[in-house]
Amino acid sequence: MILTLAITSMLVSRSHCGWAVEVDSITAAIEASASEGAEPTTESMELLMRRLNEAEQRLQALEWDRSQVFSNDHEKMLDSDKESTGTKPSPPEPPKKPEKEKEKSWYDKIKLRGYTQIRINEVLDTEEGSAPASYLGDSSVGDNQGFIIRRARLVLSGDVSDYASIYLQPDFASNVPGLSDSNQFVQIRDWYADLHFDKTKVNRIRVGQSKIPFGWENLQSSGNRLPLDRADPTNTAAKNERDLGVFYYWTPEYAQDFYKDVINEGLKGSGNYGVFGLGFYNGQGGSFREQNDNLHFITRYNQPLTLANGQRMELGIQGYTGRYTVLSSAISPLGVGATARPQGTLETGDVSGIRDQRVAGTFVYYPQPLGFQSEWNFGRGPSLNDEQTEVIVRDLHGGYAMTMYRIQTCNYGEFFPFYRYQYYEGGAKAERNAPYLKVDEHELGLEWQLNKYMELVTMYTLTDRTNLRAINSTNQLSYGQFEGELLRFQFQFNY
Repeated sequence: MILTLAITSMLVSRSHCGWAVEVDSITAAIEASASEGAEPTTESMELLMRRLNEAEQRLQALEWDRSQVFSNDHEKMLDSDKESTGTKPSPPEPPKKPEKEKEKSWYDKIKLRGYTQIRINEVLDTEEGSAPASYLGDSSVGDNQGFIIRRARLVLSGDVSDYASIYLQPDFASNVPGLSDSNQFVQIRDWYADLHFDKTKVNRIRVGQSKIPFGWENLQSSGNRLPLDRADPTNTAAKNERDLGVFYYWTPEYAQDFYKDVINEGLKGSGNYGVFGLGFYNGQGGSFREQNDNLHFITRYNQPLTLANGQRMELGIQGYTGRYTVLSSAISPLGVGATARPQGTLETGDVSGIRDQRVAGTFVYYPQPLGFQSEWNFGRGPSLNDEQTEVIVRDLHGGYAMTMYRIQTCNYGEFFPFYRYQYYEGGAKAERNAPYLKVDEHELGLEWQLNKYMELVTMYTLTDRTNLRAINSTNQLSYGQFEGELLRFQFQFNY
């Protein structure tokens, strides 16, 4: 009986839930044995101990499960208590905001880039009776010539604020007028600021020395152009394509994207000179001192278009008016007699200048891969008369047409074969005595872009053009026609 009570007491103290049945069965078996007056046998005691051990093991497992349930219940109870008291768990700490970036100084927004062109020309053939070889856009064409640095440009540009941009471009390979044996002098090409009306840059005022908006090819960078020199019919409109003045440009945002994309896509664009522009400028030409009190007025409309198939093109019209003062040099008129300066020039007393007016049309069909480009202009301007004794107002007309093809390769860069024809009759006002210029020329060339940093241009030129050099010698004819063939090479590196 005592044994029964001890075992029962132990099991009850350790029991839980379903284990009460096990306790009752064991207790009942022991009490039955005792009531019969028999002492527990060895076998019954072994059975009892075995069942007791099994019960102990099962009870330990049950207690472990109970501890897990209690732990979970306890956590739920704590959460319930917090909800009932209105206290919520603390939210996760938000990520720290990055410190505001320090605004850049204006000089940190300036970009530096540029390009250099190395040239060499060879006169292959000269027709009998031809004047000496010469080329308006390249002083290295002719006798006793070799390699020349045609251009060496550095450009500093950038938005110094949301409403102001600057563009500064000197050329380190300029010639000084009147010094035929000296070159590689530094000269200002562009030096201007753009003042934007708002952050969209749709409307802006340009102040300083910049390209005048006449002729699409004139506005195209020399580093982008396929032929080595600009076509004379439109390029004779302004010395160095630039002048000092004030210009207004209107460029809607879609046009800003267009002008930027054709450059970025390598399509030989001309840059952003507005859909519409107008302005006043000196008229004498970039880096040349103004010689009269009259300003030139210019206006231009240029419409960029993208066709349904993605083909890009531009249509434009432009014109200007003003008075131009011609500088002179002594020549022998028609090569007969003593030399003298022509009348109608600054040195002979004509300070007010001569009427100078032009209108031009532009059509550009970008090379995707076949391209076409053409410009034609006409007007009236300063030009030496047929007797070579006086500079007067004469009609002018002429233009050019060019076709090109873009070939892109995986391993050998890009190739642009091209052909250009140009024709012009009219004054070359920026040259001494404004000689009457006649040009009839064919050019066949290939530009090879090895990569974005280097390119090589090879050109063959068949030309009939006026030699514009004034000869200050008795009985020597100036301004004869050069008829011949040229082979020209140029290597350009960009940085």
